[in-house]
Amino acid sequence: MTRYDTLCEQLPQHPKRWLITGVAGFIGSNLLARLLTLGQQVTGLDNFSTGRQANLEEVRAEVGAAAWANFRFIEGDICDAATCLRACDGADYVLHQAALGSVSRSIEDPVRTNLNNVNGFLNMLVAARDAGVARFVYAASSSTYGDHPGLPKVEEVIGKPLSPYAVTKYVNELYAEVFARCYGMESIGLRYFNVFGRRQDPHGAYAAVIPQWVTAMIRNGELRINGDGQTSRDFCYIDNVVQANLLAATAGEEAVNQVYNVALNDRTSLNDLYAMMRELLVQRFPHLQEHRPSYVGFRAGDIRDSQADIGKARQRLGYAPTHRLRAGLEQAMSWYIDHLGSTACNT
Repeated sequence: MTRYDTLCEQLPQHPKRWLITGVAGFIGSNLLARLLTLGQQVTGLDNFSTGRQANLEEVRAEVGAAAWANFRFIEGDICDAATCLRACDGADYVLHQAALGSVSRSIEDPVRTNLNNVNGFLNMLVAARDAGVARFVYAASSSTYGDHPGLPKVEEVIGKPLSPYAVTKYVNELYAEVFARCYGMESIGLRYFNVFGRRQDPHGAYAAVIPQWVTAMIRNGELRINGDGQTSRDFCYIDNVVQANLLAATAGEEAVNQVYNVALNDRTSLNDLYAMMRELLVQRFPHLQEHRPSYVGFRAGDIRDSQADIGKARQRLGYAPTHRLRAGLEQAMSWYIDHLGSTACNT
């Protein structure tokens, strides 16, 4: 039995009070569903700038009325300090997911990215400190590794950032470290690597690659691959990320005030990802037998290869990912098809 298995047995017996920022987003809504299923009391904060009301409604239908009664929602912005303090009131643990993601968006609008990801993060740290929160777990990013060429990525070795987004995520780690030293706060940063799964938004210019590609494939539309397709990533299914957050919130003192990679210690090229997705979809959508991707230029701010060493998370958190890439895609495909394929061409 893994530490996560044990934790999931223990939490319903000793419910805690959790705050999830960005609760209507992709990762936040999955955290919400898991915690409510485990009988926890949850407050959620979101301003719907990237989150969606539909995600909350889906969670409500998934967990049922009794579990949903343990959820309190605050519509508000982490850029407002008073809202942050109100949201943190009474919380044992904070899972801070709210941010403006996307490397490319940060290059286009660095000021707005900084406002949300640095100012907003600092507001949340101060609020959690003042509210006496026991543990502050936050979404860090693999972009922090910047231009360092080494593989797999090890937490203690980073390069220079390649985008404003990467700068903001590194600043988060620095602020968390300083708050530990100055105020005795307990925090843990989770460097996510290319997370995918149910409720991930496929729309807009900054959509993540997997739901964007699924939408293009099932609708027989154009699918663009940046570069030559040999760019590789360590794709991580959402259930692994949920596990890492709950483990981080409840880990022992030896694990605190650290950052951890959340991934698989694997590397998949974009070409191989496309082939795997096409194989999973072609029986349902026969037109994919003739489908081919288009190749366009490399994207500014992107790194060539990414792969995480997860030994530190395994040792100190008890992290044991349950889904490899293919298993995660198999789990996610039914949701993608149901939610993204209503106008798909099936012939």
